[in-house]
Amino acid sequence: MNKSYEAVSSVLPLVVTKRVRWADCDPAGVVYTGKFNEYMLIAVNYFFNELGEGNYFQWVKDLNVDTPCKGLDMEFHGALWPEDEFEMHCTVSAIREHSYDIRIEAKQQDGRRIFTGRFSPICISREVRKRAPIPQAMLDALQKFKS
Repeated sequence: MNKSYEAVSSVLPLVVTKRVRWADCDPAGVVYTGKFNEYMLIAVNYFFNELGEGNYFQWVKDLNVDTPCKGLDMEFHGALWPEDEFEMHCTVSAIREHSYDIRIEAKQQDGRRIFTGRFSPICISREVRKRAPIPQAMLDALQKFKS
């Protein structure tokens, strides 16, 4: 049986399950530091997909905004090796006038913490390319994921 390397295992709360590929690791068999950013962005993309009900990019286009990254950070708590499985739990930890924070908490099933991260999109108007208030439809959708 071929086991998937990533999947959404829960929508509310949003949980992305990921399995480490051998190619993600250095010669010592430990996941490269840069791969953790990629893992976090994978979780964010799944979050966007759920937020936009399956078609995030059309949804934000219809809202007349784009949502580039304003900021991100990450703190490491543990290492990963090939074939390790872990979960990334995604919640909305803060909502401001123009931006919000997605918190990603990665851990293994036994509770061992791997990393915590924050990804902060900002709304910008598609017409004038300047920051814009978060549209009401987006505010309503974000509330479902608020921690």
